[in-house]
Amino acid sequence: MLRLDAVELGYGATTCVHGVTLEVRAGEIVALLGANGAGKTTTLLGVSGLVPLRGGAITFEGRPIHRDPPSAIVRFGVSHVPEGRRMLPRLTVEENLRMGAYVRRDRADISADLSRMCELFPILGTRQRQLAGTLSGGEQQMLAIARGLMARPKLLLLDEPSLGLAPKLVAAIFSTIESLNREQGMTVLLVEQNAYLALKVAHRGYVLETGRIVLSDTAAHLRENPRVKAAYLGG
Repeated sequence: MLRLDAVELGYGATTCVHGVTLEVRAGEIVALLGANGAGKTTTLLGVSGLVPLRGGAITFEGRPIHRDPPSAIVRFGVSHVPEGRRMLPRLTVEENLRMGAYVRRDRADISADLSRMCELFPILGTRQRQLAGTLSGGEQQMLAIARGLMARPKLLLLDEPSLGLAPKLVAAIFSTIESLNREQGMTVLLVEQNAYLALKVAHRGYVLETGRIVLSDTAAHLRENPRVKAAYLGG
């Protein structure tokens, strides 16, 4: 579904993603692991068209997308749930959800999807008229994922969904990610600081170090890899 070939990305005079090649197949959860500053978030931003490509190619369902604007990439079926949630704090929960569907014109189906998001995340159903900025961190993360799903994506990019959340909420978020994949066939490219949880839900994974892929394997094999254990799983 998604392929990166020798991708180079950066900011200003600095290149921070160097020759990254990876793929995400339809129906997979693929984890992208690495320390802070390894280039994980930049890689997702490159897929979304928010950081311009300096080299290589990005294709989605066989179509090059690296020259397309972010709005077109969303229309193709790629939805990005960014690190830090990026709510519109002065809009209500419902208004934030509707913003996730801004590329769509099927008003009746949008209303149906609003109801579906409130079933998937019941707390959002009770908070529809509440300003997003007044939600707790866990509620905001649920809203961020639901907003991403409102675009009806084929591929969901998730950047650090557990960041800053209590363990109970983290478990709930990851249970939802698994459910979306298992029951709806949602394809996910997951960046996550909690390598244990990421490799528990993922089918395959890649490890980034200083902007370069240094390991790739099934999630099960990565969990047992001594290098991954030492660096990301506490030995």
